[in-house]
Amino acid sequence: MGDPLFWHRLQFGFTASFHYLFPQLTMGLALLIVILKWVARRTGDEAYNDLARFWIRIFGINFAVGVVTGIPLEFQFGTNWASFSRYSGGIIGQTLGMEGMFAFFLESTFLGLLIWGEKKIGPRRHFWAAVALFVGSWLSGYFIIATNAFMQHPVGYTIGADGTLQLASFWQFLMNPWARVQYAHNMVASVVTASFVVAAVGAYWMLKGVHLVHAKRNLKVGVFAGLISALLVAFPTGDLQGKLVAKHQPVALAAMEGRFESGTHAAMNFIGQPNVQERKIDNPIRMPGILSFIAYGSFSSNVKGLNDFPMDQWPTSIEMLYYGFHMMVGLGTFFIALMGLAALYLWRKRLEQSRWLLWMLMLAFPFPYIANTVGWMVAEMGRQPWAVYGLMRTADGASRLVHAGQTVFTTMGFAGLYFVLGLLFFFLIGREIAHGPVATKH
Repeated sequence: MGDPLFWHRLQFGFTASFHYLFPQLTMGLALLIVILKWVARRTGDEAYNDLARFWIRIFGINFAVGVVTGIPLEFQFGTNWASFSRYSGGIIGQTLGMEGMFAFFLESTFLGLLIWGEKKIGPRRHFWAAVALFVGSWLSGYFIIATNAFMQHPVGYTIGADGTLQLASFWQFLMNPWARVQYAHNMVASVVTASFVVAAVGAYWMLKGVHLVHAKRNLKVGVFAGLISALLVAFPTGDLQGKLVAKHQPVALAAMEGRFESGTHAAMNFIGQPNVQERKIDNPIRMPGILSFIAYGSFSSNVKGLNDFPMDQWPTSIEMLYYGFHMMVGLGTFFIALMGLAALYLWRKRLEQSRWLLWMLMLAFPFPYIANTVGWMVAEMGRQPWAVYGLMRTADGASRLVHAGQTVFTTMGFAGLYFVLGLLFFFLIGREIAHGPVATKH
């Protein structure tokens, strides 16, 4: 069956990637639901309330599937990564526990009120329940990202007498500078996903000629939220994230750009293929100085290449890291262009008649999912070969008693379960979209 470490990493990567397809929509939708309900209260336009109810139902389906797909991740800390859990559990157990006890229960409780309690609690309390759902959803995201940020840039810890990591400063750990920037970047990216989905559904209804009143409002909210969030993903959040990588993980930055030689006026590659064997980029199209400016704020800054680092500190898959990073950046640029164009047409009141642009909005919704997935792949592959950066290597974190065959078997089981869940998810979401929002009766 091969190396057990390979299968442990593959299983965790597969289950984490599939799971994150769902919370990235719910976290973004939580904000958009609040916006829809706030606009309804401000304007008295009940169509926005109809849309809020519709998206609450979509949120509920995503939330349920997200919970089911997230459970295997928790178990893998004990089954596949027991050595890592033993070493770092005194730290990361804090935020993982907080995510479950506070954010998850807050989120699920108020979701129930939103779906079934509107008539009992009234419009005003229903709005505040939506706010509470948003707070719970985004708190949940912060606790998870604070956990990951410690693995990227460990702070607030001490090493105990038994050699394991212990918490030295809770607030230093919780308010990790890496966590704050990564959180902002991740959450704005989730709003991009939600905005594209909202706009895509509006475009679909408009092209079909159904639910036209609601389709127009869906497009308005989705396009403008999509443009603002796509811009914020690039700057300042993406820019700040890049500067943190340059400061704390320079070897990862070099791998992302396939940069082997150090020097000033470092170029950014727009096109090219990393040739690790010959330590160069084949067929490059690049712009000088851009990487130096993005990383350090000056075109003349020196950016280290991979040759300046021992090979045992290089990320384990430079090609995947390079292509993932450039795919993420390329898609981010596309998001700004598409939503900018759609916003211009919307402002000129021409979007509803521009079927070609409606088709683009409808078909573009998978791309934020791809961008978010490869973005997380870049973050995780860039951290390699470390499980906790500079403290514990990934190879040392795997369980020694779980063999490759066992991991392959359970991975196949997860794949079968996720296939069935995926079919059920598409059926339920498709049924809701076909049914559409229920118009308020006056």
